[in-house]
Amino acid sequence: MEVLLTVAVVLSVLALLAVLFYMAKKHVSFSKRVFVALGAGIAFGLILQAFASPEAGFIQASMEWVNIVGRGYVRFLQMIVMPLVFISILVAFTRLTFTKNLGKISGLIIGVLIGTTAIAAIIGITSAVGFDLDAEQIVQTEAEESRGAALEERSASLEAPTLPQQILQLLPANPFLDLTGDRATSVIGVVIFAAFLGVAYLGVARKQPEQGEFFKKMVDAVYAIIMRVVTLILRLTPYGVLALMVNTVATSDLGAIYTLGKFVIASYVALLVMFIIHLIILTIIGLNPLTYIKKTFPTLTFAFTSRSSAGTLPLNIQTQKNLGVPDGIANFAGSFGLSIGQNGCAGVYPAMLAVMIAPSVGINPLDPMFLLSVIAIVAISSFGVAGVGGGATFAAILVLSALDLPVALAGVLISVEPLIDMGRTAVNVSGSMVSGLFTSRVTKAMDHDAYIDENKRLDTSEFSS
Repeated sequence: MEVLLTVAVVLSVLALLAVLFYMAKKHVSFSKRVFVALGAGIAFGLILQAFASPEAGFIQASMEWVNIVGRGYVRFLQMIVMPLVFISILVAFTRLTFTKNLGKISGLIIGVLIGTTAIAAIIGITSAVGFDLDAEQIVQTEAEESRGAALEERSASLEAPTLPQQILQLLPANPFLDLTGDRATSVIGVVIFAAFLGVAYLGVARKQPEQGEFFKKMVDAVYAIIMRVVTLILRLTPYGVLALMVNTVATSDLGAIYTLGKFVIASYVALLVMFIIHLIILTIIGLNPLTYIKKTFPTLTFAFTSRSSAGTLPLNIQTQKNLGVPDGIANFAGSFGLSIGQNGCAGVYPAMLAVMIAPSVGINPLDPMFLLSVIAIVAISSFGVAGVGGGATFAAILVLSALDLPVALAGVLISVEPLIDMGRTAVNVSGSMVSGLFTSRVTKAMDHDAYIDENKRLDTSEFSS
């Protein structure tokens, strides 16, 4: 009987995938197909929840097949992260037309990313305190305890007792090893290595123009190929989103999600406030926030549904250019935003966890010194957060370990991770784009006419298969 039920579930998912394929052939817009996939995945997952518990044999067996599509899509995104970050940084240098401002541009982008992450930490703390969140109030099931134990094991390999040691961990000793993603801080290692190559290119371009031009053409060619690979992967997004949502909803403990509902609400309140802060920053530098919302909506929607800052990078860069950000700054801001100062994953989330967990070890979460420590450590630890899945967990481990708080209690949030991660990713991407806009505005390199031009919008037609 279970075999028949497994086959029925798998065939049903295949039918839903076929509907998405048909919609693509009929040239239904990419955004609509993603939202249909999101809704259909949630609905079908709830149907499965109504008929059987997540532990049912046929649910577990059928989800293994469904995960071929869902987790396969995530693996493709992970596959392209390192090549994408590496080539995007290089292209930022080869397309930079104002090399004298290179230090100022990099400093401004990183400064905005770190500064907004510190603000995000304050917002996360405020939300956690305002909603009276406390990890001790949450009952841990076997799944949460298992996740907590795994986090403790992982934290043992990530702990860096001193700030100098943390800084050393960011530096690449073997860039080829970092390109494999072997280290927890591999992304920032790849960024640093690519930046060295970029600076070397600028020197060669001045002294040996022919070799510099040849290298530039070579980088542009590789960039075009990588972007094409990204486009092919992004076309799979509706199918991946559908499968991921079916698996997430069908295998989640809805009772645990209900119990953790206050944390989900508090998280989204904090993320919404952080997005409003982004809009306030744009208003301060003289940009219309409503124009920003309209022109970034497709990109933020994709980030929300895909839960991947790295997968959103091409859309991020193109959207910035549509907003009048120069090519080089857009590439820098987009690429740096993958590994530095992610407002949602590295700012709001670990700060909320720290405030929630502090009472469990007898620490007053409202103690001024504790709060200052949380904000400072969150800002410093926001370097090297990966842009595809697990980044928030990595950031949380670093922050909790540095504060000497029990990492295992973070496992209580396993049931709601996917729900919160969608919002966190969208805020991460928004923070990255704001850093590009702020930098280009301050350096007077921005094309304001492009910003207000309603016709310059993201074209997602190439994602139609």
